[in-house]
Amino acid sequence: MARSSTNYQRAAWAFLGPGAAVVVLVLYLPVIYTLFLSFTKYDGLASPEFVGLANYRTVFTDPAFLTSLGNTAIWVIGTLVVPVGVGLAIAALSFGLKWGWLLRIPFLLPYALSGVGVGVVFGFILQDGGALSQALAFLHLPGAETRWLSQAPGNTIIMVLAAAWQGAGVNALLFTVGLQSIPKEPLEAARIDGATGWTLFRTMIWPMLRPSTTVVIGLSIVNSLKTFDIIQTMTQGGPNRVSETLAVTMYTDTFVNSFYGLGSAVAIFLSVITVAASLIYLRKQLTMGDSSRTRKEVRA
Repeated sequence: MARSSTNYQRAAWAFLGPGAAVVVLVLYLPVIYTLFLSFTKYDGLASPEFVGLANYRTVFTDPAFLTSLGNTAIWVIGTLVVPVGVGLAIAALSFGLKWGWLLRIPFLLPYALSGVGVGVVFGFILQDGGALSQALAFLHLPGAETRWLSQAPGNTIIMVLAAAWQGAGVNALLFTVGLQSIPKEPLEAARIDGATGWTLFRTMIWPMLRPSTTVVIGLSIVNSLKTFDIIQTMTQGGPNRVSETLAVTMYTDTFVNSFYGLGSAVAIFLSVITVAASLIYLRKQLTMGDSSRTRKEVRA
């Protein structure tokens, strides 16, 4: 029996070993090396020079970092409000319609594009003298001289809307899956009691969408914190670094300015913020779910 158990454990390690080794190699070792670099002065050529917490002190007094921190907050708030709200509205309004899936397809197609593709399209439209400015000038409408991507914080808000155009469809799909999993009996009972429209949605549908909402909002928080491709494509964080987020600041400090230690410090800070935000949100959702189940058990 003991021999069989030992063979089973060896077989399990034989299957788990290669995968665990790959995870350690491509995930944990780079994180450890980045953490090490964050305490050094390193330009990518000479040997790293240990400087302690100097990089972190520099980061938190750097105006560019403080600007990117504020822009990242705008991205988080905007991503939670616009694509999540629009996706929920699309799912709720199209659910139950005979051809509702056809209404969702136009919103889902942009998700097939890469972030770089979205940035290129919107950059072509909104750049100084771009397609939108030319169209407004041709039609003799106001706004032709507006520098859409050159003025902060308007350029950040515009890029949030571009990201929302890409992400609203997949959020609608996730919410639709959640709507399909809701049992029909409670909804029919609520309709018999006179609940319709907004009242039905607020009191019955929205609470039962909690699992889907948790997934959508959790993904939105993480994606907004690490947003890079659309910003780098549309503005490169400019002009004068006024539209950078933490991810773009990390890239600029590391690979453009060759301040590898400073960029590593930003990377570690961004990682801590992302993990902390995810854990706090998920713990809150789990606590609310446990409280809801407890209230139901008490009522029963």
